[in-house]
Amino acid sequence: MLQKTRPGTIACLTLFMLGVAFGQARGDVYRYVDADGVLHFTNTPTVSQYSFYMKESSSGSRLEDIIGHYAAMFALDENLVRAVIKAESDFDPRAVSSKGALGLMQLLPETAREMDVGNPLNAEENIRGGSRYLRQMLDQFQGDLTLALAAYNAGPGAVRRHGGIPPYRETRTYVDRVLKYFERYRQDKDTLL
Repeated sequence: MLQKTRPGTIACLTLFMLGVAFGQARGDVYRYVDADGVLHFTNTPTVSQYSFYMKESSSGSRLEDIIGHYAAMFALDENLVRAVIKAESDFDPRAVSSKGALGLMQLLPETAREMDVGNPLNAEENIRGGSRYLRQMLDQFQGDLTLALAAYNAGPGAVRRHGGIPPYRETRTYVDRVLKYFERYRQDKDTLL
Protein backbone atom coordinates (compact mmCIF):
# COMPACT_ATOMS: atom_id res chain seq x y z
CA MET A 1 0.00 0.00 0.00
CA LEU A 2 1.46 3.37 -1.00
CA GLN A 3 1.69 5.92 1.78
CA LYS A 4 0.79 9.55 1.06
CA THR A 5 4.03 11.48 0.88
CA ARG A 6 5.63 14.33 -0.97
CA PRO A 7 6.96 13.41 -4.44
CA GLY A 8 10.49 14.45 -3.43
CA THR A 9 10.46 11.95 -0.57
CA ILE A 10 9.63 9.11 -2.97
CA ALA A 11 12.41 10.20 -5.32
CA CYS A 12 14.86 10.45 -2.44
CA LEU A 13 13.98 7.03 -1.06
CA THR A 14 14.10 5.53 -4.55
CA LEU A 15 17.61 6.88 -5.15
CA PHE A 16 18.71 5.69 -1.71
CA MET A 17 17.28 2.20 -2.24
CA LEU A 18 18.86 1.94 -5.70
CA GLY A 19 22.21 2.70 -4.10
CA VAL A 20 21.61 -0.02 -1.52
CA ALA A 21 20.48 -2.51 -4.17
CA PHE A 22 23.62 -1.97 -6.23
CA GLY A 23 25.95 -2.16 -3.25
CA GLN A 24 26.84 1.52 -3.28
CA ALA A 25 25.33 2.44 0.10
CA ARG A 26 28.65 2.38 1.95
CA GLY A 27 30.48 5.68 2.20
CA ASP A 28 29.54 9.29 2.61
CA VAL A 29 25.93 10.45 2.89
CA TYR A 30 24.79 13.73 1.34
CA ARG A 31 21.59 15.71 1.86
CA TYR A 32 19.68 18.78 0.85
CA VAL A 33 16.43 20.42 1.90
CA ASP A 34 14.15 21.42 -0.97
CA ALA A 35 11.92 24.50 -1.13
CA ASP A 36 9.08 22.58 0.54
CA GLY A 37 11.29 21.63 3.50
CA VAL A 38 11.62 17.97 2.42
CA LEU A 39 14.95 16.35 3.32
CA HIS A 40 16.66 14.38 0.54
CA PHE A 41 19.46 11.89 1.30
CA THR A 42 21.79 10.05 -1.07
CA ASN A 43 25.18 8.41 -1.17
CA THR A 44 25.64 9.38 -4.82
CA PRO A 45 24.75 13.06 -5.28
CA THR A 46 23.75 13.91 -8.83
CA VAL A 47 22.92 17.60 -8.41
CA SER A 48 24.82 20.44 -6.78
CA GLN A 49 22.19 21.06 -4.06
CA TYR A 50 23.51 18.10 -2.06
CA SER A 51 26.09 18.76 0.65
CA PHE A 52 28.10 16.37 2.80
CA TYR A 53 26.04 15.10 5.75
CA MET A 54 27.89 12.24 7.44
CA LYS A 55 30.54 9.58 7.04
CA GLU A 56 29.46 6.00 7.51
CA SER A 57 30.82 4.12 10.50
CA SER A 58 30.46 0.37 10.86
CA SER A 59 32.42 -0.34 14.01
CA GLY A 60 30.58 -2.96 16.12
CA SER A 61 32.54 -2.10 19.26
CA ARG A 62 31.61 1.56 18.83
CA LEU A 63 27.95 0.55 18.64
CA GLU A 64 28.37 -1.47 21.82
CA ASP A 65 29.83 1.60 23.56
CA ILE A 66 27.00 3.82 22.32
CA ILE A 67 24.34 1.31 23.37
CA GLY A 68 25.92 0.96 26.80
CA HIS A 69 26.20 4.71 27.27
CA TYR A 70 22.59 5.55 26.39
CA ALA A 71 21.13 2.48 28.07
CA ALA A 72 22.78 3.67 31.30
CA MET A 73 21.72 7.27 30.72
CA PHE A 74 18.06 6.30 30.32
CA ALA A 75 18.10 3.45 32.91
CA LEU A 76 17.48 0.73 30.33
CA ASP A 77 18.83 -2.79 30.09
CA GLU A 78 21.47 -2.80 27.32
CA ASN A 79 20.02 -6.06 26.06
CA LEU A 80 16.63 -4.42 25.61
CA VAL A 81 18.16 -1.65 23.49
CA ARG A 82 20.01 -4.30 21.43
CA ALA A 83 16.77 -6.25 21.00
CA VAL A 84 14.89 -3.18 19.75
CA ILE A 85 17.70 -2.37 17.31
CA LYS A 86 17.78 -5.98 16.07
CA ALA A 87 14.01 -6.03 15.53
CA GLU A 88 13.84 -2.56 14.01
CA SER A 89 16.79 -2.49 11.61
CA ASP A 90 18.94 -5.60 12.11
CA PHE A 91 21.74 -3.17 13.09
CA ASP A 92 21.67 -1.30 9.78
CA PRO A 93 22.31 2.41 10.53
CA ARG A 94 21.07 3.32 7.02
CA ALA A 95 17.74 1.46 7.30
CA VAL A 96 14.73 3.31 5.90
CA SER A 97 11.25 1.82 6.30
CA SER A 98 8.36 2.13 3.85
CA LYS A 99 6.75 4.50 6.39
CA GLY A 100 9.83 6.75 6.50
CA ALA A 101 11.33 5.54 9.80
CA LEU A 102 15.09 5.98 9.82
CA GLY A 103 18.20 4.42 11.28
CA LEU A 104 19.02 1.75 13.81
CA MET A 105 16.01 2.31 16.06
CA GLN A 106 13.74 3.34 13.17
CA LEU A 107 12.69 6.80 14.29
CA LEU A 108 9.92 8.50 12.36
CA PRO A 109 10.88 12.09 11.50
CA GLU A 110 8.32 13.48 13.98
CA THR A 111 9.64 11.26 16.79
CA ALA A 112 13.22 12.17 15.90
CA ARG A 113 12.35 15.88 16.22
CA GLU A 114 10.58 15.27 19.55
CA MET A 115 13.69 13.44 20.82
CA ASP A 116 16.03 16.21 19.59
CA VAL A 117 17.64 13.98 16.96
CA GLY A 118 19.03 16.15 14.17
CA ASN A 119 20.36 13.29 12.06
CA PRO A 120 18.46 10.02 12.47
CA LEU A 121 20.96 8.24 10.21
CA ASN A 122 23.77 8.99 12.66
CA ALA A 123 24.07 5.89 14.86
CA GLU A 124 24.80 7.76 18.07
CA GLU A 125 22.02 10.30 17.67
CA ASN A 126 19.58 7.58 16.66
CA ILE A 127 20.40 5.35 19.63
CA ARG A 128 20.17 8.33 21.97
CA GLY A 129 16.77 9.32 20.59
CA GLY A 130 15.45 5.78 20.40
CA SER A 131 16.59 4.99 23.94
CA ARG A 132 15.04 8.19 25.23
CA TYR A 133 11.76 7.36 23.47
CA LEU A 134 11.80 3.80 24.80
CA ARG A 135 12.31 5.17 28.34
CA GLN A 136 9.34 7.51 27.82
CA MET A 137 7.15 4.61 26.70
CA LEU A 138 8.19 2.55 29.75
CA ASP A 139 7.39 5.50 32.01
CA GLN A 140 4.01 6.13 30.34
CA PHE A 141 3.00 2.50 30.80
CA GLN A 142 4.31 2.12 34.37
CA GLY A 143 7.18 -0.16 33.39
CA ASP A 144 5.01 -2.69 31.51
CA LEU A 145 7.49 -3.85 28.88
CA THR A 146 4.96 -5.36 26.47
CA LEU A 147 2.85 -2.18 26.46
CA ALA A 148 5.94 0.01 26.11
CA LEU A 149 7.13 -2.03 23.12
CA ALA A 150 3.66 -1.92 21.56
CA ALA A 151 3.68 1.87 22.03
CA TYR A 152 7.18 2.12 20.53
CA ASN A 153 5.83 0.35 17.43
CA ALA A 154 2.24 1.59 17.08
CA GLY A 155 2.31 4.75 19.18
CA PRO A 156 1.13 5.33 22.73
CA GLY A 157 -2.27 6.58 21.57
CA ALA A 158 -3.03 3.25 19.89
CA VAL A 159 -2.11 1.35 23.06
CA ARG A 160 -4.36 3.59 25.18
CA ARG A 161 -7.25 3.42 22.67
CA HIS A 162 -7.15 -0.38 22.66
CA GLY A 163 -6.49 -0.74 26.39
CA GLY A 164 -3.41 -2.87 25.69
CA ILE A 165 -1.47 -4.19 22.73
CA PRO A 166 -3.38 -3.06 19.63
CA PRO A 167 -4.88 -5.82 17.48
CA TYR A 168 -2.43 -5.08 14.67
CA ARG A 169 -0.54 -8.12 13.39
CA GLU A 170 2.60 -6.02 12.83
CA THR A 171 2.60 -4.75 16.42
CA ARG A 172 1.91 -8.14 17.98
CA THR A 173 4.67 -9.73 15.88
CA TYR A 174 7.01 -6.87 16.76
CA VAL A 175 6.47 -7.23 20.53
CA ASP A 176 7.03 -10.99 20.34
CA ARG A 177 10.18 -10.54 18.24
CA VAL A 178 11.71 -7.93 20.56
CA LEU A 179 10.98 -10.07 23.62
CA LYS A 180 12.57 -13.08 21.91
CA TYR A 181 15.72 -11.10 21.04
CA PHE A 182 15.80 -9.59 24.53
CA GLU A 183 15.82 -13.03 26.12
CA ARG A 184 18.45 -14.27 23.68
CA TYR A 185 20.74 -11.31 24.40
CA ARG A 186 20.26 -11.72 28.15
CA GLN A 187 21.39 -15.36 27.90
CA ASP A 188 24.23 -14.86 25.41
CA LYS A 189 26.14 -11.62 25.99
CA ASP A 190 28.93 -12.47 23.54
CA THR A 191 27.64 -10.92 20.36
CA LEU A 192 25.96 -7.79 19.09
CA LEU A 193 24.38 -9.60 16.15
